[in-house]
Amino acid sequence: MRPLFLLDGMLGALSRWLRICGYDAEYLRSAPDEEIIKRAADEGRVLLTRDRQLYRKAVRAGLEALLVEGKSDAEKLASVSRRFSLVLDPERSRCPVCGAPLASIDKEAVRDRVPPRTFEAYGEFWACSSCGKVYWRGSHWRNILETVEEASRRAASSADDVEQIL
Repeated sequence: MRPLFLLDGMLGALSRWLRICGYDAEYLRSAPDEEIIKRAADEGRVLLTRDRQLYRKAVRAGLEALLVEGKSDAEKLASVSRRFSLVLDPERSRCPVCGAPLASIDKEAVRDRVPPRTFEAYGEFWACSSCGKVYWRGSHWRNILETVEEASRRAASSADDVEQIL
């Protein structure tokens, strides 16, 4: 079963990266620790945080939680991937904005929803089932793939390091 995540206010970018890789990742921009812990418990979500105090409170409350390590987006994503054995696959992307599933949409249906040059340059489009935002694999797609590949490499190399130590 794929884990459901809840990320605190320090991890907005990581929530987008997890969504891009196909994971359900709720983000609470600003909420008191007690609310974050209650919501994670009520929804069966794994709490991801960089706040040591929140992490300790969550563990004491019996929640599954991870104190996310790393400085770059790739390092943070690798930290989560390593801990939960995640497959990082942007082909399974959810909406990076709201986290809802994306669905392929007919090109003609987006004619008035994307810039004219984008409409002419690209043949495949996806739309969010909740917020309606439209996506395509533009010039940013290479950067997305590079970050996800780096995170995957880091997660794998860290796992190899642990095996060598054992």
